[in-house]
Amino acid sequence: MGKIISMVNQKGGVGKTTTSINLAASLGALGKLVLLIDLDPQGNSTTGVGIDKGIIEKSIYDLLLSETETSEVIIKTKFKNLYLIPATINLAGVDIELIEKSKNEVDFNKTDQLKKNIIKIKDNFDYIIIDCPPSLGILTTNALKASNSVIIPVQCEFFALEGIMQLLNTIMLAQRRLNPELDIEGVLLTMLDSRTNLGLEVVQDIRSYFKEKVYDTIIPRLIRLSEAPSHGKPIIAYDFHSKGNQAYLNLAKEVIDRNGK
Repeated sequence: MGKIISMVNQKGGVGKTTTSINLAASLGALGKLVLLIDLDPQGNSTTGVGIDKGIIEKSIYDLLLSETETSEVIIKTKFKNLYLIPATINLAGVDIELIEKSKNEVDFNKTDQLKKNIIKIKDNFDYIIIDCPPSLGILTTNALKASNSVIIPVQCEFFALEGIMQLLNTIMLAQRRLNPELDIEGVLLTMLDSRTNLGLEVVQDIRSYFKEKVYDTIIPRLIRLSEAPSHGKPIIAYDFHSKGNQAYLNLAKEVIDRNGK
């Protein structure tokens, strides 16, 4: 059975999209069949794997509004074992449309649309990675309801723990009301500048709080990782020998080991 993992943090700039792209590509490179779902209206995961949003006919937007079939929105990328459900700017207003549709159609559940559609193709993949928007609105609620687990990227900075408690409360609320089987897959430390004592202190704080849930792999702050998406490539294709690529391959191995597959 496929494992559905959402990348969640309501803070922006913590590495959700970078991790979604590179974890998905690294899992693919290690022989796993992977579907990346871009659930962020900015669509950065879509362009980050080389898909031109200008030529997309159907996207996650159409799927959430039940206007297409799941199989019709899946795109094969040029990277090994990696498929994508893309996002376009249409997604920016989908919250309002989902609310309106749920008012007008008795059988339409605004928080159940992602689960309802991807459950049909779940077992075609080893992993489904969902890149969530930097908010805790209807899109993220859809992701939490559809997922088996979440990965929480946490930037190694002073305010790292500030928003985590709110996020954990949201996850616990989702467990109670939407998805009792939802689990925290892991906590990923990102953007570490090892030259600063502050970054290393944050690492210690996060590890002492989350303990074994924190991945051994830490993603460093690197220019090459920032550059890769603008070239439409995950780091494994952009700079195979970089420390960033090695970090994401190590993360992918940890994910596989934790899931036993």
